[in-house]
Amino acid sequence: MSTEAADTAELLARAREGLERYLEVHVDDDGALTFSHNGVPCVIQSTQLAEGLTVLSLTCVIAWDLPDSPNLAASAAERAGQGLFGTLGVTHGERGMDLTLRYAFPAQGLDSAALGTLLMLVISTASQLRGELIPTEG
Repeated sequence: MSTEAADTAELLARAREGLERYLEVHVDDDGALTFSHNGVPCVIQSTQLAEGLTVLSLTCVIAWDLPDSPNLAASAAERAGQGLFGTLGVTHGERGMDLTLRYAFPAQGLDSAALGTLLMLVISTASQLRGELIPTEG
């Protein structure tokens, strides 16, 4: 196994260990971590950008195929400016709007407990956004 592959695998293993304190985590065939928090599916991948710089990339899909509403897009944009962790994305497609929260950061040197805490800050923000931006039925 190359140094790059070993570094990314080790970082994903620490992220998995940290998240498993809070969530059930699955490891995909490509090594990516997948899980769901309050109905928000998420994936974590690891990439070495340069020697000594390995990053974790977290993507949470807050909602998909929403009616293409200017009010919802404006609300999402306003909420995006209030966040500390991650970038809220609004994508307009043929089937409506999709909302994602993405966060990438250099994670080498963080132990599993610190990684779990940091990742849960972002993941819980995605779940909170889903609750605030998506009307619930019933």
